[in-house]
Amino acid sequence: MKEKQASLQLYFEDAISAYSKQLQPQPANLYDPIRYILALGGKRMRPLLTLIGCKMYHDDMDRAKYAALAIELFHNFSLIHDDIMDNAPIRRGKPTVHEKWNSNIAILSGDAMLVEAYKQIAKVPAGVMPRVLETFSRTAEEVCEGQQYDMDFETAAGVTIPDYIRMIERKTAVLLGAALKIGAYCGNATETQADHLYEFGRTIGIAFQLHDDILDVYGDAAQFGKQTGGDILANKKTFLLLKALERANGYKKEELLQWLQVPASAGTEKVKAVTAIYDYLGIKELAEAESNRYYEEGIAHLDAAEANAEWKNYLRSFTDQLMVRQQ
Repeated sequence: MKEKQASLQLYFEDAISAYSKQLQPQPANLYDPIRYILALGGKRMRPLLTLIGCKMYHDDMDRAKYAALAIELFHNFSLIHDDIMDNAPIRRGKPTVHEKWNSNIAILSGDAMLVEAYKQIAKVPAGVMPRVLETFSRTAEEVCEGQQYDMDFETAAGVTIPDYIRMIERKTAVLLGAALKIGAYCGNATETQADHLYEFGRTIGIAFQLHDDILDVYGDAAQFGKQTGGDILANKKTFLLLKALERANGYKKEELLQWLQVPASAGTEKVKAVTAIYDYLGIKELAEAESNRYYEEGIAHLDAAEANAEWKNYLRSFTDQLMVRQQ
């Protein structure tokens, strides 16, 4: 597995490096931010899934190279704009684009990245172009819907768990599904095969986000890569909070509602108090069960997808590795 992953990562890093070098030098304030955010790296999970989706059905990974670039460009475009909306100062340990330059430059560079993504999509094999373009465009719109739902939820009353699942599905999961589906299309997979991979990616994506919700509260900060308890301090309407509001009653409900009125400046005190309520209500176990349910649903779709057995097994190992992070 390690050899395959190293080979895929090297292949894509070479591709992204070559892409960055061919970008126009001027105007620098338009193109330098694109080079900057792409150079920050990250897990590159989405483009790697695109390449894996292709390899499951075709030996020539080059058929999916431009689709993988498009997926990574779109993902980073969305991050630039999300960081502006969230007023986030840091991305992958470095200043966000709008902090390093300014918001106007970040917006315009993000817009240019979206155009660049479509320029890469235009290079996929002609025979699969209509299906790839339709999937990519529909997914791009759904990701925007997910971000809008996320912003709406900050002030909305009565957000339900199905509402939350729909939001994380659109904001995060559909792009994982699309990455696999587009890669499979580039490898000449059938519609049924591509659909199973899409559903695998979509449901696994929901499982990943639920897993991240758990880690935000219960994870080891050193292993998780950020300070735990951020969602609690922000009163973010995650599965854990919504399930706690659903299950709590009497004085526990009153206590939880009172802590939701406490500002983030309360810091550790608020995190410990709300976590204690979650523990009392068994919220962690319920969230783990929900995450596992989506994960198993995804595995069923992967099992049903006819594909190269070696790469199919690698895809499962790849996603298992992402799921089994430090609790």
